[in-house]
Amino acid sequence: MTNRRAGHGLKVTRVSNAVAAGSTDANGTGVDMAGFDGVLFIAALGAIVATGVQGLKAQASTDDGSTDTYGDLAGTLVAAADTDDNKLLMLDVIAPTKQWVRPVVERATANATIDGVVAIQYGAANKPTTQDATTVVAIELHDTPAEGTA
Repeated sequence: MTNRRAGHGLKVTRVSNAVAAGSTDANGTGVDMAGFDGVLFIAALGAIVATGVQGLKAQASTDDGSTDTYGDLAGTLVAAADTDDNKLLMLDVIAPTKQWVRPVVERATANATIDGVVAIQYGAANKPTTQDATTVVAIELHDTPAEGTA
């Protein structure tokens, strides 16, 4: 029988709250990748004005930017069109070479709104993982649930 626990091997963190309409980049909070294989960033886009240019990229640092500033990870930019209102951008970074990784939502030309960004770290060396208490309210596991009232 497998050891089944809620969030087994995953850590979920909200790394950016909503950001009002604008045309400047929005940096998310860095996540510590020590003990994880990878991180999936999910950026929820809001309204995008025609001609708006937006995308999601990753940056990395050895020390969360305290002395080693964050630098772009080559080739990680995933773009959305100005008609992609209320859609998601997803970026998966596997085996980063530096310990800290953060998302950056690029915005230019015309206003775009960001509903938030979530990081899902996976492949934890230590299980079960502890969820980020400042951004995650609850997590439950339902193993083969029967039909009925929730």
